[in-house]
Amino acid sequence: MRRLLDALYALGAALAALSLFAIFLVMMAQVAMREMERQLPAADDVSAYLCVATTFFALAATFRRGELIRVGMLIERLGPGARRVAEATVLVLAAVIMAYVTRWTFSDMLFSYEIEEVAQGTVPIPLWIPKLAMPIGAGLLLVAILDELVTVLRGRKPGYVVAAEERAAAGDFSAEV
Repeated sequence: MRRLLDALYALGAALAALSLFAIFLVMMAQVAMREMERQLPAADDVSAYLCVATTFFALAATFRRGELIRVGMLIERLGPGARRVAEATVLVLAAVIMAYVTRWTFSDMLFSYEIEEVAQGTVPIPLWIPKLAMPIGAGLLLVAILDELVTVLRGRKPGYVVAAEERAAAGDFSAEV
């Protein structure tokens, strides 16, 4: 199960990297076409959609690596038992919020599909396609949060804490800034 979940998070990160690379390609194509006094239709729209996809697809992997913003000043001062309760409480709250976000973004994407909503720019892109990245990314983050909740309920340190501790032990404080 651990390998399957890690592969799922890696897939999200790979999709984020692919989206980021696609932004690069769109921007470079736009620059090249401007030199030829042409315009790449919908370049701004596509770049914006890809930016959202990059963000949402990267959420689960970033969370698992302990690189999302986290305020640990209070939790880090608690004893092991109280810390486990606090971590579990925060993870349950995060899971509830992400379940809502996943459901809402899925409903919004489905509504766009049902009414055949298209972008109002120069290229009529069906909006359900770029909106699909949001429920997928939010769903991946929800799975990652539930994964960490199970870890905490089993009495172990969450993966994001272990990752942060490993970075600190190696002298890498780049994620802490």
